[in-house]
Amino acid sequence: GSKSPTRKPTARPPSPPVLLPAMTPPAAASPGRKSPAAVLFLCVVTISLLMFILLASYTPRLQPHGRSPHRRLKLHPKNSAAVASSYGAGAVHDSGGNRHAAPFDPAIAELERRLEDKEWEREHYRILHGDAEKDDHMKEWEEFLREEEDFINDDDRFNVSDRIRALFPKIDLSPKDGFVSLDELIRWNLDQARADQLHRSAREMELYDKNGNGIVSFTTFRALRQQSHGDGNSLGFPWWKEEHFNASDVNGDGFLNKTEFHDFLNPSDSENPKIINLLCRQELRQRDKDGDGKLNFEEYFHGLHDHIHGYDDENAAISHIGNMTIAKERFAKLDKDNDGFISEHELEPVLDKLHLSERYYARQQATHAISEADKDHDGRLTLEEMIENPYAFYGSVYFSDDEDYFHEEFR
Repeated sequence: GSKSPTRKPTARPPSPPVLLPAMTPPAAASPGRKSPAAVLFLCVVTISLLMFILLASYTPRLQPHGRSPHRRLKLHPKNSAAVASSYGAGAVHDSGGNRHAAPFDPAIAELERRLEDKEWEREHYRILHGDAEKDDHMKEWEEFLREEEDFINDDDRFNVSDRIRALFPKIDLSPKDGFVSLDELIRWNLDQARADQLHRSAREMELYDKNGNGIVSFTTFRALRQQSHGDGNSLGFPWWKEEHFNASDVNGDGFLNKTEFHDFLNPSDSENPKIINLLCRQELRQRDKDGDGKLNFEEYFHGLHDHIHGYDDENAAISHIGNMTIAKERFAKLDKDNDGFISEHELEPVLDKLHLSERYYARQQATHAISEADKDHDGRLTLEEMIENPYAFYGSVYFSDDEDYFHEEFR
């Protein structure tokens, strides 16, 4: 009858936790990743926006360094025929009537003058010696042209940006304030044009001054002028007469020295009172229908008004041309003594409109250059504006004659 001992229940070890498979969150819940469709859409939008910005900002502007990678810079020397026909009128024009302005950069001017000198020598060699060896002279000129153009196309030897940096302080003179004003640019252009004129006059003097004594007589000039150039000029009336020669002879010794000869060749730019008076007299003669030595209103209106239209207002409306009321107002301004006629002396204020001088072209050239390069429209140029817009000053080497956007005043 003994009882069995009571067993205590044995404690079971705890079961290990059941691990559930981890849940993968949906792709949209991740802030760092986007769906392929969204990525593709963003790429298309970004590329389209970049292309729009590039196209909108593109302008056919040359690089600041002054080099177009696919364009060879070219010199444009004036040929001797254009130079010869220009004498008696000041500026040189080509056969199509386009004006050849003096280059902006004296370095370019020097290269073109050397080329013109070669052409001048070749032309006068033909006059003096016939066509013998003409082809050899032409080959020599073409080789010389290639060498000069190789120079301006070598960025190490001729860098337009560096040239502008060197010239800027020479232009910015009055006042020296870090800006190039219209007046400063006009003065610079005029200096370059006069240097060009003086060089051509000195070269012509060599042709007529056979014995090298520095003077020329009318007899010698007349004979050689007929042989080398003929009677042509751009004044609109014969200029190579003895009265014109004598008007240029300031000291009245019967000969022209270098300065007097220069005035004779370029009367439109002369400050000699006798030449100025003679030009006025010639203009009056051409329009004085009744031969009384002065212009009445009818003679002025039909023969002169439209030529000098707007001389006192560069922005005068084109509708003023042929306008009787405007003509009467301008006639009254010219008629200083109020006698109802215009005398030769009263024509002097508008003479530069009848015979455009280098001063006129220097202003035109400067005005156009500033309009092209003055990007902040303050009426003056900084060094940066000039460097960023070199075509406004070096147009003759950047552009070819047959390009629509070539302007001779950009030289």
